[in-house]
This record gives sequence, structure tokens and C-alpha cells, in this order.
Amino acid sequence: MTRPNVRFATRCIHAGQSPEPTTGAITTPVFQTSTYVQDGLGRHRGYEYARLQNPTREATEANIASLEDGAHGIAFSSGLAAIECLAKVAASGAHVVSEENTYGGTTRMLTQVLSRLGMEVSLVDCRDLDAVRDAVRPNTGLVLAETPSNPLMRITDVAAVAEVAHRAGAVLCVDNTFASPFNQNPLALGADVVVHSTTKYLNGHSDVLGGVLVLDDDALAEELRFVRKSTGPVPGPMDSWLTLRGTKTLHVRMERHNENGLAIARFLETLPAVQAVHYPGLPSHPQHELAKRQMRGFSGMVSADFAPETAKRLVEGTRLFRLAESLGGVESMISVPVVMTHASVPEERRLRMGIGNGLVRFSVGIEDEGDLTRDLEQALDL
Repeated sequence: MTRPNVRFATRCIHAGQSPEPTTGAITTPVFQTSTYVQDGLGRHRGYEYARLQNPTREATEANIASLEDGAHGIAFSSGLAAIECLAKVAASGAHVVSEENTYGGTTRMLTQVLSRLGMEVSLVDCRDLDAVRDAVRPNTGLVLAETPSNPLMRITDVAAVAEVAHRAGAVLCVDNTFASPFNQNPLALGADVVVHSTTKYLNGHSDVLGGVLVLDDDALAEELRFVRKSTGPVPGPMDSWLTLRGTKTLHVRMERHNENGLAIARFLETLPAVQAVHYPGLPSHPQHELAKRQMRGFSGMVSADFAPETAKRLVEGTRLFRLAESLGGVESMISVPVVMTHASVPEERRLRMGIGNGLVRFSVGIEDEGDLTRDLEQALDL
């Protein structure tokens, strides 16, 4: 795939897609098929079986690869499936260094599932370069960062961690789900692979599950596709189409997510009930300057610390912010990580990281900013 020569908004709408050749349909069709008729033994038209190839999925992969300025996009049935495949390829039977403050399901998979296959895992604070250096071993195959992190919005210096990983001969993968390619492009900062849960901002409408890896390395991409083909975690054509429909409006949605996220973060900072606000777009964020250097915007993900009883009253009292897991949809969502997204993380580890019982995570949608602020005010009885 050639490098894009048009700007981001145009790539959102056009990359990876052409009018359907038979009818001229402007929208990529949903190729809802499990197999393809072949012209003869050993003679097919580039398509054999849907686990291997599907035109709808390929259009989605090419589109997202373009948005991340990458050569290869490889789609999966979920973000976890994408990370699992990469870990099996890059660090099979070896060692992984992972950000400790990542999605709880990622930590669970690494420490409770892949560890059964002989994989060793070190969880570190990727803000601390010395901690990353100390964790790297001769058999480290993968360094996995998440920036901003879930749910504390920590920022990893991608270029600095890339230098550490590459010196050790390891692959650096950056989970870019919270930022989206509208706000951040880790490959340009030195990462080898970018992973997204396409369920989130890329789809943007809370109606699909999916994941994707984007990278430049041809050999690694070939191996990842081989493992995906051999293990089967591919997204269906309808899920692929829904994701592709979502990326067409990514640029306009993210502008509003960025605006509303910053507005809600600033509002939360004014509340006496709030003990701390975690949002990299605020000057009060300890890594605000780093965030400004490697991000173009700060998305709609915000977290804040409350007293536990206040947190419960808030999340059960909102009317527009819906109490739900997941994030990145056009509608605003609210959650308490300790009993939802991070319930599988041991309490001692959660508390050490700063994920307390009163931490509330906000996925700020694209509704009217004033309505969202008033919804929080009425929930807190302000």
C-alpha cells in the first residue's frame, strides 16, 4: 500500500474503497459469504474462503492502515484477539513487558491465559523509563504500551520507550484506542505496531466488536496473517462494514469528542467533590507537555476521583451519561472501573496504581456540552 498523499479527513472517507465495479455502488458492499466458487482446480479469483479473505474486511483494513500511516492493516474479532495474536507471534514462549495501567482484560489475558503457554509477563509503569529498562530481558519479544492509559490517562513517551524496546530487539506495540488516529499516530513516533479496539472510536456507534493491528514490517505482517488464518479470530463482514461506516465520520466525531472531553474535564476540576481529574489536555495533568508533543488532541476520555459513596450516587444518577462498559461511542457513558472494566485486576495492584473505589471513568460523547454538564450537576445535586 502506498503512503497517503491526501489529508486525514479525505482518507477517512475514501481510503481503501472504490466504487463497486459491477454496479458502481458508492458504498463498499457487505460480502456476506462463507466461501467463493472457483473457476477450476487451483484456479480462483483471489478469494477461496472467508476466514482467509473477504473484500469488505480488506477495505476496512486498508482504510484504517491509511489513517495510521501504516502499510498493513490486519483486522480481528476484538482488540483482545489482536493483542493475543501479536503476543503469540512476537513473544511466544518468551517475555512480554506491558504497561500495568492498561485495560483489565489485557492484563487478565497476559497474566492468566498466555502465561499458561509459557509466556512470562512483567507489568510496569511505562512512564518510568528506568522501570522499562529494568524489566527488559534477553528474551523479551514484545513491549506493550497504552497511551493514554485506561483508566488513569497516563502518557507513555512513545519515542523513548521505542528506543528501549529496539535496543533489546523487541517489538513495541502501542494501544492507540483512547487517542484514535485522529489525535495520535504511534508509528510516526517510533512504534512498530499500533493496536485498536475498533469497537471504540473507530466504529463510534456502539454497535460492533472488533480489533486491528497496523504496521509497516512486511515479514511480521505475513506472520500475523498466518496465525490469524490458522486460529480464526476474524471479524465478520457485517462487523467490518459497520467499522468502515464509522471511520467515514471519525474526523468530525473526534473534533466534538475532543471539545466535549476538555469541557467536562475543566468542569470536574471546579467541583469540591472531586479529589483529582485525570485528563492529558489539562495543564494540571503531570504529563501535559508530553501529551501536547505527541498528540494533536486529547479525546473524550476523562477520569476523576470521588469519595466512593459520591461516585455511586453520580453513576446511578446520570440520565445522559449511561452506566455501561465500553467507550468511544457518540453517546456519553460512565463507569466505575473497580467493579466493571478492571474488576479482574487484583485489589492490591489496583490500589497501588491509584485505581480507587471512587474512581469514575467518563467517555464523553458528542451531545451538547451544556446538557452533559447539567446532567452531572443534577446527578450530584449541585
